[in-house]
Amino acid sequence: MKERTTELVDGLRHSVPYINAHQGKTFVILLTGAVLKSNNYASIISDIGLLHSLGIKLVIVNGARNQIDESLKNHNIQPKYHKNTRITDASTLEIVKQITGLLQLNITASLSMSLNNTPLQGAHINVVSGNFVIAQPLGVDDGVDYCHTGKIRRINNETIDEQLDRGSIVLLGPVGVSVTGESFNLSSEDVAAEVAIRLKADKLISFCAEQGVLDEQQHVITDLFPVDADNYVNYKEQTGQYLSSEARFLRAASKACRNGVRRSHLVSYLVDGSILQELFSRDGIGTQVSMEHSEQIRLATINDIGGILELIRPLEEQGILVKRSREQLEIEIDKFTIIERDHMTIGCAALYPYPEEKMGEMACLAIHPQYRNSSRGDLLLEKIAERANNLGLEKIFVLTTRSIHWFREKGFNPAEVDDLPIKKKQLYNYQRNSKILMFDLI
Repeated sequence: MKERTTELVDGLRHSVPYINAHQGKTFVILLTGAVLKSNNYASIISDIGLLHSLGIKLVIVNGARNQIDESLKNHNIQPKYHKNTRITDASTLEIVKQITGLLQLNITASLSMSLNNTPLQGAHINVVSGNFVIAQPLGVDDGVDYCHTGKIRRINNETIDEQLDRGSIVLLGPVGVSVTGESFNLSSEDVAAEVAIRLKADKLISFCAEQGVLDEQQHVITDLFPVDADNYVNYKEQTGQYLSSEARFLRAASKACRNGVRRSHLVSYLVDGSILQELFSRDGIGTQVSMEHSEQIRLATINDIGGILELIRPLEEQGILVKRSREQLEIEIDKFTIIERDHMTIGCAALYPYPEEKMGEMACLAIHPQYRNSSRGDLLLEKIAERANNLGLEKIFVLTTRSIHWFREKGFNPAEVDDLPIKKKQLYNYQRNSKILMFDLI
């Protein structure tokens, strides 16, 4: 019982910074047809209700590809595609309108549920739909008439913003209306991306069957730049593969990120609570597309002192690191390199140069406990070595009491006090009896 209580408390503490960061922000969530058919759909709706209760402004865009294909099959109508885009003739359009209308009603009903003993108990969510998306014909391509398949002409983003400011969830489907009163079948991914761009949304979120985008070893790729997402989709198209909902979303996410949407997320609809794990934990659970990775290594600034102190204090108390005061850190902050992940310092190291001897001391190497079984230490060592090279240094040395073997594995060799620069030799603490290890840069 105590262990479960500790996990709950730790979870709440770690999620609070994300709750505060997300409050008042706008998220666009794409629920594909596969999500709406999944056994986990009810839980996803509950999680969306939770996001709404935390003060997040939500626009939901629903897809219907799976349901439309199923209905066409039941009506003995063969689906037609050109360049991975559905051709919507008159009979197909009627089915599209029926299916999308029914799905929107079902989603609205799900979000309206506020019975006791349900996750949405007492929520009283107001769901608003309307003619927020103005469409126009996609036209003819390579002699192929897309008929009633359309593209987005305009988004009534001011009206959507008004509804969001009133506390409503805005629900949009993959059908848009035109200025001539016609209806057009749209790509739900395009709708989600365009709405996110026009609303200047903080996040664009969607779901797929896997945990996210997988590499060749079937491991989740946690971070992608837009160019990586584009390359993934281009490869699929060039090899003649059918574009999955995952690939279509990546194309939309790339466009959104290039046009101001800070981050796009792809998580699994089969994993319970995946959207919460992605949004309210430091490491997330799926794939993120953004213009910058969630983790970066950079030179420290005066604003990083608090994070560095929080990281090194436990190691100082254990006697692993020499104690440094805040005042000392303020003076020496330009010597530090840090690894930052979602505004949290998870690694640091310092370089103290001794130019006369062309040597530098690598000191205060610290990695957050959750990330010690990773390559962060190697990254910091590489950055410190690179910085030393740029300063014209030829050797790096360390003084350590606990990490001797780690440094030996990285190519450091034992040295003596007499091998240290003169100023450092004068300050050597014989009571601490640190081991001296040295690395040749040339």
